[in-house]
Amino acid sequence: MRPSEVFVHPTSVVHPSARLGEGVWIGPHCVVGEKAVIRSRTRLEGNIQILGTTEIGESCRISPFAVIGGEPQDVGYRQEETGVRIGDRNVFREFITVHRGTVKGGGLTSIGNDNYFMAYSHIAHDCRIGHFVVLTNGATLGGHCAVDDYATLSAFVGVHQFSRIGACAYIGGYSVITQDVVPFAKVAGMRPVLLYGLNAVGLRRRGFNRERVQTIKQIFKILFYSNLNTQQAVEEIQTRIPAGEDRDEVLRFIQASKRGIIKKPSGTWDDESE
Repeated sequence: MRPSEVFVHPTSVVHPSARLGEGVWIGPHCVVGEKAVIRSRTRLEGNIQILGTTEIGESCRISPFAVIGGEPQDVGYRQEETGVRIGDRNVFREFITVHRGTVKGGGLTSIGNDNYFMAYSHIAHDCRIGHFVVLTNGATLGGHCAVDDYATLSAFVGVHQFSRIGACAYIGGYSVITQDVVPFAKVAGMRPVLLYGLNAVGLRRRGFNRERVQTIKQIFKILFYSNLNTQQAVEEIQTRIPAGEDRDEVLRFIQASKRGIIKKPSGTWDDESE
């Protein structure tokens, strides 16, 4: 078959009104609903359901037994017209679930580009995920969560509804997240969740130079390892650290927090630590 041709396995059921882009490949035993949009070169391996008003971007790969666009697990849901919007080049591994939004949450679950979602991970209704995010096996997002670019959630992390994960944050396996995780942080634990300093490895992989890393370390030292409360720390950061992309990212995140941020450090500050 030519690269531009659409392939649908004869055992799959695709509604005549579903919109399939060039080169879409649909393997055996899939179900694609009436309001689905699947853009060019996306591949459904088999035994997959695409339900509701769901839009999937180009060059995505979806592994067996994933269900995308299913009803939200919300007792107030009354079959309203809500949806899921997914960007390009995302990978969804086996047994993933992505639920569509609710009216009270804006009606949309949104996922950006170039993300990797490992087996059994769950993205609940009204979540917002950025770009280059990794959810490791069994990681679970409650409703209305936000995960910013380049964040990594390790295996079986549970994130409470309405919580936010900042850009480039790293969360250790089996952690229970009930408050916001600031950008660039490394946290792990179960009640309490502890801060383990800066996600220096992740920042180096992203190409952050030494000067940028040192600036973020100064911010963290004030915010997490001083005797200041959060508001006092913010004021101190504004006074001592010049305005810049990374400082402003952290301050914007804190100022927008509704659940509070994870602040309890795992130990005392060590200038040589990561």
